[in-house]
Amino acid sequence: MNSPLQYIERPSTLENNAPLLIMCHGYGSDENDLFSFASELPEELYIISIRAPYQMQPYGNAWYAINFDANQNKWNDVEQAKESRDLIADFIDEACITFPVDPSNVTLLGFSQGTILSYAVALSYPEKVKNIIALSGYISEDMLVELNDAKAYSHLNIYVSHGSVDQVIPVEWARRTPKFLDQLNIKHSYSEFPVGHGVAPQNFYELRTWLNSHI
Repeated sequence: MNSPLQYIERPSTLENNAPLLIMCHGYGSDENDLFSFASELPEELYIISIRAPYQMQPYGNAWYAINFDANQNKWNDVEQAKESRDLIADFIDEACITFPVDPSNVTLLGFSQGTILSYAVALSYPEKVKNIIALSGYISEDMLVELNDAKAYSHLNIYVSHGSVDQVIPVEWARRTPKFLDQLNIKHSYSEFPVGHGVAPQNFYELRTWLNSHI
């Protein structure tokens, strides 16, 4: 792998054409966070958890900076986000060459900022992705390349979930997602759970069932 992104992996029980699952962690975390799910996911998955490229102090990593002004208004560094989007897209290509996986069966699993990037990759380069599991995030249209004909997205399947009392990313932002996806004729499932910015046990069981039926 020539990618600058660091990663950890769990090989598949399949010798060839394994479905590939790439995990994208949230702001201030690292590749070990979502990887804690790996042992509970289907054994045929080849799982890779990647570390975001921007190191934070004193610890943690980010896909892009979040800046604050004197009044605590915040805004995203969209150029950094686009760079990370393309790093992930290139990582998918390299992983499909390097590991015994099926390039037509790639799933992105993201949390929070990792979900925002997963959307950006799949909607910008839909030919690289089959499924998205989008936990506690939203679609940031300014991070997408120009959207194509809706037919380009007809193969995508997306599982969306959010905490109804999320104090970090308002649930209202996630509730816009189904309408956006409908306009592109993208198949999706949307769920809310009575939690904050996190993944409830029932949320995990539901996404695992969804994943089992889509790989």
